[in-house]
Amino acid sequence: METALLVALGLVVGLGIAAFAFFVARPRTAPTDPMANTLADTLADQRIAELGARVQQMGDLLGKAQVQLQTTVNERLDAVTQRLGQSMQTSTQHTVENLQKLNERLAVIDNAQKNLTELTTQVTSLRDVLSNKQARGAFGQARMEAIVQDGMPQGAYEFQYTLSNNKRPDCVVFLPDQRPLVIDAKFPLEAVTALREGKTDDERKLAAQRVRQDVTKHIVDIAEKYLIPGETQDIALMFVPSESVYAELHDGFDDIVQKAYRAQVMLVSPTLLMLAIQVIQQIQKDARMREAADSIRTEVGVMMKDVKLLGERVRKLQQHFNQSNDDVRQVLISVEKIEKRSDRIAQVELGGSEEEEASNVIAAPMFKIEASNP
Repeated sequence: METALLVALGLVVGLGIAAFAFFVARPRTAPTDPMANTLADTLADQRIAELGARVQQMGDLLGKAQVQLQTTVNERLDAVTQRLGQSMQTSTQHTVENLQKLNERLAVIDNAQKNLTELTTQVTSLRDVLSNKQARGAFGQARMEAIVQDGMPQGAYEFQYTLSNNKRPDCVVFLPDQRPLVIDAKFPLEAVTALREGKTDDERKLAAQRVRQDVTKHIVDIAEKYLIPGETQDIALMFVPSESVYAELHDGFDDIVQKAYRAQVMLVSPTLLMLAIQVIQQIQKDARMREAADSIRTEVGVMMKDVKLLGERVRKLQQHFNQSNDDVRQVLISVEKIEKRSDRIAQVELGGSEEEEASNVIAAPMFKIEASNP
């Protein structure tokens, strides 16, 4: 609106200046009459004066409009500047917050990248270990030993135990019947690695055949070397040092698992080996409890015999007490009889005639004889 007003005022001023210039630059004809010339000059002067006044008025109006326009423009500029400052401040704050969040996420990403780098290094080292047969055997042996040592007490297992056929399995665990359970940790992993690295169907097919051959041969070797009737347990454990390899065997090679089952050889992963160790530990604990129960039963039997003997001795003692009571009763009866006789003797009068005394003397033995009869 202010811009349109400014444009209108500019047009008016421009028209006034143009009119003023027109009148000034208009050629004057030489009048023939001096009075007419004077009158014309006067009218021209009046017009010029009126035009100047109007131009002055329009200039004042234009100045006021310009001042008003400048004030309005300044106010608008201040408002726009203030809004722009607030917007920039808000944007700066949001930018700072986003940068902080971005820094935090970058820090998390850096840590994740470091962990990923470490994991990559570990996987690479693990791959190097598994690519070497001796290193792989040591790796499987170490994992198996760690699981057994963590779950079993000392004396319940033995590494490199020698059997009667001079074979030495990687580990044996002694069960309550003292027959060892054999654990073998030498799993053939080359064929599984070749199966995973196979790029074509033919390569994977050949690798699968190799897996079946190697694992089947290892199962047969374990059954022939470590399953001795009457000496070892009826089953043996073949330790697979990788959960993924164990799952792959069960998913894609069910025929191998069935052959192992028929040969009394059980494939166990690290998790299943830990579970088996816990079960064996519980079996040993139950056996110890049964042995303790047998000992307690034996001790209770001996104690019952002692209690029976104690009862017999108490009954004998009671018989002795009863006999003693009877003897005491007989003694008391004798004492009572003696007391009665003493009373009768005390009742005899000793001051009578000789005949009475003689009769009393004679009578006394008769009294005694009579008294003894009862």
